[in-house]
Amino acid sequence: MKITAAVVPARGAPFEVQSLDLESPQAGEVLVRIVASGMCHTDLHARDGYFPNLPYPVVCGHEGAGVVEAVGGGVTDLAAGDPVVISFPWCGECEPCRADLPSYCVAARSLKSSGRRADGSTPMSRDGEPVYSCFFQQSSFATFAVTPAKDVVKLRRDAPVEMLGPLGCGLQTGAGAVLNVMRPPPGRSIAVFGVGGVGLAGLMAARIAGCDPIVAVDRLPARLALARELGATHALESSGEATLAEIRRITGGGVHYAFEAIGTKNTAEQSFQMLRPGGTATIIGMVPFGVKIELHGFDFLRDRKIQGTSMGGNRFRVDMPRLLSLWKQGRLKLDHLITGRIKLDQINDGFAALKSAVPVRQLIDFAA
Repeated sequence: MKITAAVVPARGAPFEVQSLDLESPQAGEVLVRIVASGMCHTDLHARDGYFPNLPYPVVCGHEGAGVVEAVGGGVTDLAAGDPVVISFPWCGECEPCRADLPSYCVAARSLKSSGRRADGSTPMSRDGEPVYSCFFQQSSFATFAVTPAKDVVKLRRDAPVEMLGPLGCGLQTGAGAVLNVMRPPPGRSIAVFGVGGVGLAGLMAARIAGCDPIVAVDRLPARLALARELGATHALESSGEATLAEIRRITGGGVHYAFEAIGTKNTAEQSFQMLRPGGTATIIGMVPFGVKIELHGFDFLRDRKIQGTSMGGNRFRVDMPRLLSLWKQGRLKLDHLITGRIKLDQINDGFAALKSAVPVRQLIDFAA
């Protein structure tokens, strides 16, 4: 079938909207008509070559939401007409997958960034030549996507499919990092470094968990104002050592938990430095490949810990319905994080805005 997609023709090149051919779903796959797709810094990383094994030309996009159009052989839990969010890929066979920990799948890196299905094939092409797709096994910057049925979550009928694409990645990652990985007891302090979409989702989850105080750190006043609205007890403009000193003052010596959602060497190190004895820093931001984080070995003697997480440790077919229930209760304000909607042919302007860090979360609206 003919589809329209935003293609990265070569590493670092702007997106180009092109007409492509898309294969029918194979056994175990579904065809999804994309209603809207979130725009994430991970897609920028893919465009600009941060994934060393990603081939070009490629169709990115990994926060797709839409409606099932057709199912492949053997698919019995989804049907045409079902509203869905496409989540992250997992092999289903490795030790973490068998232990119901799909976000730590051993094959995840290849499934996310090889540009191919698990069997090496590519469902998208142009003039008979392959266009690498299967980015996170979905490539949602397109009017239609073929994706493994096991990576898809069926939505409740009252869910606003047109705004839930980011739930498949950024929003469940932020909330899951707190609720699944940190699991803070009520009354513990937390600092959130970077209050974009992922950080704000984590901040709202910290409020749900009963954290206090909740310190938001960012360099943009507008984001800090939104963080206050969504539950931060304190909001600080990032200024290095002065910020660390203020966090220690607010918390009486340092935080119990640090949530790092920026992905730089400096912020990763600072997230560890702001901890009190026994505290834990969790790195959610994507620190560039090859960048080393430097810490003083003596600091580990104070029982401080640093850890990472992938996709917030989510079991997405279990956790995503829970997050939707929190949204329905008004405790997880997903609509507050969507600050812009654009058409597919505005994608380069949209990513320029995202790189400026002004929008919290933008969506490509395929109905526009």
